[in-house]
Amino acid sequence: MTANAIAAAGAELTTPMQDHWRGRARYTVFDNDHGDGSRFAALVEAWRADPQRPARLHVVALTDRLQAGFHRIPQPDPRLTLDLLAASQDTAQDTAQDTALAELNAHPDLIYLHGARGTAFVRPLARLTALGARLESRGLDAEQRAALTAQGFAFDRDSALFSTRKPRLASAPEPDRRALVLGAGLAGCAAAARLCARGWQVTLVERHPQVALEASGNLAGIFMPLLSRDDNIPTRLTRAAYLYALRLWEQLGGVGRAFDGAQCGVLQLSRDARHAAASRAIAHEGRLSPDYARWLEPPDAQALLGLPAPEGGWLFPQGGWARPGGVCEALLASCGARLTRRFGAGDVRFERSGDEWLARGPEGGVLGQAPTAILASGAGARHMAHTRELPLQALRGQVTHLAPEHAPQLPLVLCREAYLTPSAHGVTCAGATYDLDDDPRLRSASQEENLARLRGLVSDPMVAAGAPLAGRVGFRCVAPDRLPLVGGLPDFAAAGATERLRDVARHPGLYGLLGYASRGLIWAPLAAELLAAQLEGEPLPLEMALVDALDPARFVLRARRNSRHPAEHRG
Repeated sequence: MTANAIAAAGAELTTPMQDHWRGRARYTVFDNDHGDGSRFAALVEAWRADPQRPARLHVVALTDRLQAGFHRIPQPDPRLTLDLLAASQDTAQDTAQDTALAELNAHPDLIYLHGARGTAFVRPLARLTALGARLESRGLDAEQRAALTAQGFAFDRDSALFSTRKPRLASAPEPDRRALVLGAGLAGCAAAARLCARGWQVTLVERHPQVALEASGNLAGIFMPLLSRDDNIPTRLTRAAYLYALRLWEQLGGVGRAFDGAQCGVLQLSRDARHAAASRAIAHEGRLSPDYARWLEPPDAQALLGLPAPEGGWLFPQGGWARPGGVCEALLASCGARLTRRFGAGDVRFERSGDEWLARGPEGGVLGQAPTAILASGAGARHMAHTRELPLQALRGQVTHLAPEHAPQLPLVLCREAYLTPSAHGVTCAGATYDLDDDPRLRSASQEENLARLRGLVSDPMVAAGAPLAGRVGFRCVAPDRLPLVGGLPDFAAAGATERLRDVARHPGLYGLLGYASRGLIWAPLAAELLAAQLEGEPLPLEMALVDALDPARFVLRARRNSRHPAEHRG
């Protein structure tokens, strides 16, 4: 984008518009055509130049230049948020606009409409729009103007102001920006980082003396997206989380620079011919950009890997591996003086006192207090008073550590039923098991399981022969649907008979970041960003169907349905 393009776009940002945002704590803009980004750049320039600007600026825009879905793009200034909403390549622009509006959780104060088609967008737009919002339009026809007028937009040439007699939710009050976070793994450290970026004072409480000593303590975790033919909820969630994590890590300094790891790529081999055929079908649809995911036929996969790849596989060029503990430290380093660490605290319990939560240590001493408390304690949440009714499991995972002489030296991460990382600091990681027991010790049976799968992965029955028992055991926190729990924690005792998520009773001021299973590296940043946006009353970084899929209260509704239809549930 050029300076001339920004200047031309800036001509649209008139003084009346700037008057419109002055005196506000936050201001939200919806643009139905992001284009080359020049309008966004001009808007930010005008915002920065105005000494009476709103404290926070949120811009939500439609684009056709990214992988389908919601994209939160981290900005150097944490007071500025950019969300880009991209439709799949086979979706018409007007359909993309209507779908985005139906799924959006934002209440724009300023709306740019450029080349909108049809009138289907009018009702969902009016449903979202904040009272007194300003609309700037180009190219609307008479039918569209009439439809907008009927919904409460009063036009003066190409501008309009919005008013309605329909009930509107009151704006959320400014929060008391103090929080307790329990757990200094990936979930808790990401929560601290995203809250501190918004000016919160965070007390991070950890039972161990340092970060990442439980599920986040492995030497290497892999990061890659998930693919499916129907682009289902887990696929869409994982895509949004993966891309947000990559962007946030780059802002922190980059993989391999801010923390140990490498964006070396991940090659996921097909399991068999049927799996390869399904993968080819996804590739032939042309919905995936080559820098996101690229299907490799067997000759290409083998040439890249230097090992047999009889059924081909998916290459994820931006994927790789990272040391979770290093990611945790980088996240906490970004918090600055707003973070208070309470490490080595032992077993901690939370209790409500008036309008605040207290974190008490084993002997009853208060380690911290705040009106907002976030449980990010992984599998430990199964034993806490406010979360023990959630259907969480702790799955044992043993990772095998191999010296370079016992493992193939790979240029990238290789995975299928198992994974194998490139060697780093003299160690290659292979794993990991999924065991339903609580044995924290390394054991030979799990090592043999890892090595058997590794031998199948690299098509070498002798690889790692004679390797000594070495590795690490951790316990993943897993929900029945394998999706995280992000949001207000439900009060099971007060749940009542509601059938809607929004009506489920919650523990006041108590939130969860739990159930990250094997994807904590990529789940943690976006889940923390989502929770921080909810606490601030900001536009959310995901479409509402995905926000609902992560809501911890989903298990209250499922438990009620199962109790009504036990035979059906058993079947």
